[in-house]
This record gives sequence, C-alpha cells and structure tokens, in this order.
Amino acid sequence: MMIRYRTSDARAEENAALVRAVFEEIRARAPNDIRYVCYRQTDGVTFVHMATITNPEKDWINALPSFKAFQAQLKERCVEPPVVSELNALESYGA
Repeated sequence: MMIRYRTSDARAEENAALVRAVFEEIRARAPNDIRYVCYRQTDGVTFVHMATITNPEKDWINALPSFKAFQAQLKERCVEPPVVSELNALESYGA
C-alpha cells in the first residue's frame, strides 16, 4: 500500500517527528510481518508511506501509542489529505 499526503509548511517538521516516533516504536517491537518506509519529497511537505503487511489480520500498528498520536491530528496537519493506493508487486530487488 502507498499513502501520499502533503502537510502545511508550518506543520511539516511536527509530522516528521511523529513519523519518526512510529518507526522507533516499530523498531523496538521488531515485527517480522511488515516492511515499511516513509519518504519525504524534496519540497519538504509531501510524505509518501509504503507498507507491505504480510499478515493483514494482525492490526497491531493501529494499537501503537505513537501511531495513535500520528493519526490524532493528521487532517489538521494536511493541506492535501492522504490518498491510499493498493499496490501489487510486479518485480522487486532488495525489498
């Protein structure tokens, strides 16, 4: 899945800090059923999250305190709301 959104200039750093907190918590848990990366485009305000979840029946990420904090005011931080796209891998190298 790919999720893309754009924050306001004033809230981009706040968003980046919240994203980092989610990744810190994921790393602490060290799950083996997810591959997750977040990119920040060169404009500094566009974020792209890419996630592959191998066991979608486990919804542990939504239970993480850091993820709840990230989600709490996401709409208020955004000037372009999140767009979710489901992706199917065609080919991969090193992913």
